[in-house]
Amino acid sequence: MAGPSRKISAASARSHTRKKARGGSSFFHRGMLKTLSSVLFIGIIAWSYQAIQPPPAKICGSQDDPRVTAPRIKLKDGRHLAYLENGVPKETAKYKIVFIHGFDCCRYDIFSISPALIEELGIYLLSFDRAGYGESDPNPKMTEKSTALDIEELADQLGLGTQFFVIGFSMGGEIAWTTLKYIPHRLAGAAIVAPAFNYWWHGFPSNLTTEAYNLLFPQDKWALRAEIRQQGEYVSLHRDLMLGFQCWEFSPLELDNPFPNNEGSVHLWHGVEDRIVPVMLSRYISQKLSWVHYHELPDAGHMFPVADGMSDAIVKALLLGNN
Repeated sequence: MAGPSRKISAASARSHTRKKARGGSSFFHRGMLKTLSSVLFIGIIAWSYQAIQPPPAKICGSQDDPRVTAPRIKLKDGRHLAYLENGVPKETAKYKIVFIHGFDCCRYDIFSISPALIEELGIYLLSFDRAGYGESDPNPKMTEKSTALDIEELADQLGLGTQFFVIGFSMGGEIAWTTLKYIPHRLAGAAIVAPAFNYWWHGFPSNLTTEAYNLLFPQDKWALRAEIRQQGEYVSLHRDLMLGFQCWEFSPLELDNPFPNNEGSVHLWHGVEDRIVPVMLSRYISQKLSWVHYHELPDAGHMFPVADGMSDAIVKALLLGNN
């Protein structure tokens, strides 16, 4: 027997329907909000990624980019390397020197060797724009080894012969260590002048590198932490800093004497009053590498090579063994 039928008022039915509708609508809104949040988050990530990407390099010689004014060679990997020749013709030179410039410099930033000494000794001086500087193409695969190999290829293409001398100043001095590691057979000698140091090279006592780091000016400490530079600077300044202060495959403290039979020599120069690169690090290297000829100048700062007669003294010590 069927029970009594239950009557529902129209108002109650409408109220019940609205509750169901509100429940479904709330679920729909929550889903939409979650989807929109995800899309917004992905959009922010994509925008942030684009924002931190370095601007494209202005490759010299490309359309609408800086024109080429310097002589250049084309390396095996397709990059171009700009260079500058000074001194006597290389065909008649007795001594051939490759100069390695420092941070934020170019092929024109070379030591001012006196014309008299150049003529007297028959010196040919070759400088070049390191990768990304001046009119040399950037090297997106740059390592501590690549510049040494660039130097070797530059010397070969210009016909410098089997051996040549290198002089490196400041960050170029840091790179000069890599020539002793990777192309020692091509060197007749090396002068490393006020070299920059990688504070993470192994072999240095931690208290020594900490003390040296704390002596730096605040702006120099910030430079060690630089990440993104503006257009044109990324492929030169930023990559230079990354290369100079990243982990290397070797430490200069591990180098063997490249001239065991005294057929050449390595000279390390540093000023006691250097406020850019503390002298204590060069001093420590000279104590550990007995084959390095160490020259410490009591009253000299980082830019001592520009003082009258200093460039000549550095070159004479390298070529003639004069102290």
